[in-house]
Amino acid sequence: MTTPDWQALLRRELTGLALEESQRREVLAELADHLEETFQALLRSGVAPHEAERRALAEAGNWRRLCLDIQTARCKENGMTNRVRQFWLPGILTFVLTEGLLGLFQKIGPKPLIFAWSGHPPVALFYVPWLLALPFIGAVSAYLSRRAGGSPRAVISSILFPVLAMLGLFVVTVPVALVIDRRVDHQIQALAVLLLLLGWVLIPGAALLVGGLPTTLLLERHKPGTKTAQNE
Repeated sequence: MTTPDWQALLRRELTGLALEESQRREVLAELADHLEETFQALLRSGVAPHEAERRALAEAGNWRRLCLDIQTARCKENGMTNRVRQFWLPGILTFVLTEGLLGLFQKIGPKPLIFAWSGHPPVALFYVPWLLALPFIGAVSAYLSRRAGGSPRAVISSILFPVLAMLGLFVVTVPVALVIDRRVDHQIQALAVLLLLLGWVLIPGAALLVGGLPTTLLLERHKPGTKTAQNE
């Protein structure tokens, strides 16, 4: 008894499968294994070879629909994988490095630079060594995201991930704190919010971008095909 060539049959029926060659081979191999397992199980149950082959193929249903289902599933899988590699991993690494260095400088570093409006509270604290390190962290984030194929939006988001998280924290906690502490003058409250945003969101965000944006532009300039296109 000759076992059907499932791979050849699948290549013939799934000609419309629009996937990269490596993914296409993987899908065909998985489907061929499934058909072979079904075929052998039918044979063991006493079904004739031709009928077993027909029933195994019948499980695939409509070939066109199968192509669409496979492509949809692969696109979703690739999309999730790309988001992790292009945004989440660089972003989380940026956050860990940023917060880790801040904690280190707060513990063993020099005293922060204190900025007060007209010499009176509220004040903003600036850890200068930490701010000087942020451009390098931004460059690392941009490199990882761009090398993974991240879009400009994904790259910028990964660079700014720590300050975006801090901004989200402010959006949630600051209004609540202002409402609870009504004894404080509204002008002082507004100034406190402004200084907090300045010291923990705006300036750190700018420092991250100082390192991240040039790195992104440099990678864009040297990516494959750019030099060839410029020479032409």
